[in-house]
Amino acid sequence: MATAHNIQHTADGSNLDDGGDFRPGMQAAVEVGVLSPLKELGVTKADIRQLSKKLQLPTWDKPAFACLATRLPYGETITEAGLRRVDRAEQYLLDRGFQQLRVRSHGPLARIELRSQDIQRFIGEDHAAAVAQVFQEYGFTYVTLDLSGYRTGSMNETLSTAER
Repeated sequence: MATAHNIQHTADGSNLDDGGDFRPGMQAAVEVGVLSPLKELGVTKADIRQLSKKLQLPTWDKPAFACLATRLPYGETITEAGLRRVDRAEQYLLDRGFQQLRVRSHGPLARIELRSQDIQRFIGEDHAAAVAQVFQEYGFTYVTLDLSGYRTGSMNETLSTAER
C-alpha cells in the first residue's frame, strides 16, 4: 500500500518490550523496511503509559491488545471475516466487564482465555449459555473456556523451540 500511494516510509508502534516473544509479524515488518522509532529510542510500555497519563490521554491505562492475527493458529489463512469474528467475540466479553482477555480461534472452535478471577466470575454469574449462543451467531460452532486462563503468546505453545 505504501508503494501504491508513494509513501516513502512506514512506521509501527512497537516498543522495546515487544521483542520478548516469537512474533513473525515483526520479522515481516523488518523485511519490508517498516521503521520502529519507539523501539529504536528504547521506549518501553511503561514509558508509553507514563507519557500518555502525563498528556491526559484517555487510553493511558487501557489493557494491552496484541494484533488480532495472534488469535489465529500458525498456518491458517488470515481473512477479514476471521479477524472480524474474533474482534466481535472479544468485544462482547469486554462489554460485559471482562478485562485482559483473548478469544483464540481454532477453526470452528473459540477458546476463551480470561484472568483467573474472571474465570470464577464467568462461571459464578453463569455466562456460559449466553456467550455460547452469541459466539455461535458470530460463526463459531464450539465455544470453550480455557482453564489455564489468560496468557500472552499462548498460540506459541504449539511451536517447537526450533520454530521460535
